[in-house]
Amino acid sequence: MGRSLGVTRRGDTFHLRKRVPARYRDIEGRDTVWISLHTDSESVAKSKADRAWSQMIEAWEAKLAGDTEDAEARFAAAQELARVRGFRYLDVGKVAKLPPEALIERVEAVPAQADKAEVAALMGTVPEPQLTISKALDLYWTLAREKTFGKSEDQLRRWKNPRIKAVKNFVAVAGDKGIENITRDDMLDFRQMWLERIEGGEVTANSANKDLIHLGDVLKTVNKMKRLGLDLPLGELSFKEGETRTRPPFSTDWIRTKLLAPGALDGLNPDARGLLLGMVNTGYRPSEGATLTAETIRLDCDVPHISIEPEGRQLKSQYARRVIPLTGVSLEAFKEFREGFPRYRDSATLSATVNKYLRGKGLLETPAHSMYSLRHSFEDRMLAAGIDDRIRRDVFGHRLDRERYGAGASLAHVRDLLAGLAL
Repeated sequence: MGRSLGVTRRGDTFHLRKRVPARYRDIEGRDTVWISLHTDSESVAKSKADRAWSQMIEAWEAKLAGDTEDAEARFAAAQELARVRGFRYLDVGKVAKLPPEALIERVEAVPAQADKAEVAALMGTVPEPQLTISKALDLYWTLAREKTFGKSEDQLRRWKNPRIKAVKNFVAVAGDKGIENITRDDMLDFRQMWLERIEGGEVTANSANKDLIHLGDVLKTVNKMKRLGLDLPLGELSFKEGETRTRPPFSTDWIRTKLLAPGALDGLNPDARGLLLGMVNTGYRPSEGATLTAETIRLDCDVPHISIEPEGRQLKSQYARRVIPLTGVSLEAFKEFREGFPRYRDSATLSATVNKYLRGKGLLETPAHSMYSLRHSFEDRMLAAGIDDRIRRDVFGHRLDRERYGAGASLAHVRDLLAGLAL
């Protein structure tokens, strides 16, 4: 009866006897294995047989995983194999410092016919893989995940790409070395690469500094969250930046006679045209307009308005959440697009599409102008109309340079003020 279950007595102890499955023949030299169940009771042996076989399978799977040239896979397999045998993986130095009884326990746990993988797992001789710069980036996405909460797919892509670019640029200069091996010379070489590009007119100091910031963010986050305790050589590397360039505003006359001229925007796809017109009298950021929906476009009320909310995306700041009354051509545009602009809701191509069209049609007031210039123009028109600073900042989603008191102006009052400057 015992043999039918694979349980059989050898001397005073019951064993589980099983043929080695074909899957494990390459990493197990025996055709048949005998696993001691450490009991002289047949009923106890039968109750332990399934668990013993499961552990054997786990050990073989761990060996299979370790049968690779990939250092991380080998190390992970050694950790798993040690766990299956009931131990935590320790490197050989720590194993050697164990109390005698703990060391003897590990030695005795090595099966009589153990191969190199099992000995290495229990004795800690599998080297821990080096945490390279590229591996640090892989870790960073998980360690910094709180920074991604609430981001849309497009926002997540735009958040990731600069960090991927920074790491790629650094690896091209210093190699994909372990982060503990990054030297001050590596960082200075990286800075020198950017200096040469700045001197050659390829990039601005601002672009170089962003790369340094993103690289530092990845390395410092991994160092902190993985408790590596490294003294990273990241200080005093930034470049002095020149005057910040801002997009100039469109003049009111240019908007009225060029952008809003009959037929001027007919060649734009409807969603892009609607978003541009919606921006004229609201000054929203293009990404804010693109994510508006039927729930945040509110026309059937006393004061038609849009509500900028963190719906499927992360707002630029806490002040960006706001309502903006609709007036003039912007109100007319939203009457046509009550459901929003699905074409651009999860796309980053809006500004590029609009700017290409405006440039091709000669509708940019100067080469420095862009779609975003409509936001600056709207702010200038509010300023020229003498609208209070608190109201301007509330409409624009900007921080107020003093404490906010009260709820601010009513939506109807703001609508009446903006109606006077609407185009």
